[in-house]
Amino acid sequence: MGGGFNPPAPTTHGGPDYGRFVAAVRALQDHARAADAPDQIITEAADLIEAASRLLAPYDADEWSSPSGRRLDLPNRGNILQVPVDLHVTEDGRISGVAQFRRFHLGRNGAAHGGSVAHLFDSLLGFTAFKLSRNRAQRTAFLHVDYRKIAPVEKQLQVEATIDEIVGRKIFVSGRLLDGSDVLAEAHSLFVMLKPGQP
Repeated sequence: MGGGFNPPAPTTHGGPDYGRFVAAVRALQDHARAADAPDQIITEAADLIEAASRLLAPYDADEWSSPSGRRLDLPNRGNILQVPVDLHVTEDGRISGVAQFRRFHLGRNGAAHGGSVAHLFDSLLGFTAFKLSRNRAQRTAFLHVDYRKIAPVEKQLQVEATIDEIVGRKIFVSGRLLDGSDVLAEAHSLFVMLKPGQP
């Protein structure tokens, strides 16, 4: 297979509380973004976070061994970086699902940061290219996002995506982010299938 990297091997490492661990880290990110706490509370929280980091530090693993991104039983495969989504293949061969930007993704005035919206699309369209083409080694060649309306944080939104065309190693993909019937953003992208050994 191409790419010079291996697909993530499914794992149960992290045990039954790994999903809870991911949720706790995400909640902490939300509070770090939102908190206006007294100085002594910030000091105490910093001490606790540093203690948690020291607890985890001896167990840092390479990307192929860490459970993050390899827990197929969890949303986003347990990947803390991604915007939380729940996706499925529709009967007519598209990708559909829901997404929710958290407080951590806030830009201003209740809207998700534009970079977070682009991040969502890169993940969504990459998943679409992989899932619908069944090619497991590809990279983003370009991603174009049109922002139509603000994407609110802390609200469940809808996503949809499809492959428009496959030409040789090129996979052209497009998708939309919606709030009911309102189109909040649209994107189209090109993913290129990697040659054997290509990074």
